[in-house]
Amino acid sequence: MKKFFVIGNPISHSLSPELHNFWIKKNNINAVYDKIKLEESELEDFINKLRNEEIHGINVTVPFKNKVIKYLDKLSLEVETTDSVNTIYKSGDDIIGHNTDVAGFELGLRHSKINVLHKSILILGAGGVVPSIIYSLLSMGCKKIFLSNRTIEKAENIKKKFNEVEVLKWGKIPDFDIVINATSVGLKNDSLDLDLKTKDKIFYDIIYNPKETQFLKKAKENGNRIENGIFMFIYQANQSFSIWNNIIPKIDDEVLKILGWLKLAW
Repeated sequence: MKKFFVIGNPISHSLSPELHNFWIKKNNINAVYDKIKLEESELEDFINKLRNEEIHGINVTVPFKNKVIKYLDKLSLEVETTDSVNTIYKSGDDIIGHNTDVAGFELGLRHSKINVLHKSILILGAGGVVPSIIYSLLSMGCKKIFLSNRTIEKAENIKKKFNEVEVLKWGKIPDFDIVINATSVGLKNDSLDLDLKTKDKIFYDIIYNPKETQFLKKAKENGNRIENGIFMFIYQANQSFSIWNNIIPKIDDEVLKILGWLKLAW
């Protein structure tokens, strides 16, 4: 039996096992997928389990998307550009790091009919997924990307990869069409200390569990369109699954149902 895992810290919020195990059963694959909370000191040993074929694939979430890179043999182009890994697999004797967040974010936006062409985007946060989001936005033709993080040095480091990005001090709010919360405050049900009292804009939160973070609730109350990261999550998982199993799993109402999202409009 093949074994797949998602690793992170925290990890309890992850719905990856529900989604992957559904697809595994649907496609009659002899495998199981689980989540495991790791400390940074445990990363190398865990990746060596893949090297020794004790396990067969790894998804990576906060805060390890960058920290796993030094334990890998080869990187995809997306990883080389973003310094972010969310999918690990073995090919021949090599351990490969790939980034399906890039495709997942773009496909998720397209699914939700969010058009970023010629739009100004404000990104809040500078965590491991942000370079993937920027990579996707630039490829989709957005007009301008503003990046703001409490620790401005982290934002400046991302700008070194993407010169098109304009870094702003935390609290400075530019004119924008879409704002993306890429911080993890939603996991703790906390709110951002920012004045975002605008309306008729798009507010997007990469968090998908809970469905409505404080960031999204306030935005909706102020008359904005809100979206969370559920479809980014589904599409990045779809890409990872296909890498490991050479099968592109179907995304339909059954998928939303097992995730508790059937009431969402397609």
